[in-house]
Amino acid sequence: MAMDSTMAIFNAEITVLDYETTGSVRGFPTEPWQIGMVTLKGGKVDPDSMFESLLRVEANRPFNPHAPGRHAVLRDEIAAAPSPKGLWPQIKSRLTDHPLCAHNVATEKKFLRAMAPMHQFGIWIDTLRIARRVWPGCASYALEDLMVMLDLKPRVDELCPGKSAHDALYDAVASAMLLEHLLAQPGWGDVTVGELVSL
Repeated sequence: MAMDSTMAIFNAEITVLDYETTGSVRGFPTEPWQIGMVTLKGGKVDPDSMFESLLRVEANRPFNPHAPGRHAVLRDEIAAAPSPKGLWPQIKSRLTDHPLCAHNVATEKKFLRAMAPMHQFGIWIDTLRIARRVWPGCASYALEDLMVMLDLKPRVDELCPGKSAHDALYDAVASAMLLEHLLAQPGWGDVTVGELVSL
């Protein structure tokens, strides 16, 4: 599907993604250890499109102990997981043929560029920027706090049983649910992809 910024959002298929990372450690680059994705179709989260994978981080490489997520109990699986570049052919079409979305897109942009450095990615929708614009004055715009504030957590928990915040798939689904909730509000029915990008 071509990435047309004038396309009505309900006609677009949007790939919502999240990375979990090692966190900052002196002397080591920050690396992703998990990716999660889900597609928003017709303004709705498509449960059948959910995808997750661990990403290889060498076993002797330290993680920031304060980095969120379950990496401490998954180190053996992470060390044996596919590398980001090795996983790329499997997920390329989902990340190059559709508008992309994340909660605070800077992290996802950085690691996606590293995964496929020769590719130019297109349109990005940032649910953090949108939330700050649409719901001003919130005490927190952390994704997990917005889920509680907007009563979206039960649905995310239902779609991601056994998972919680700072799991890549859980956070991707949460970001997608935030966008779905926004699009269900009065006055948002005719919004275009470009208008969401510009918020």
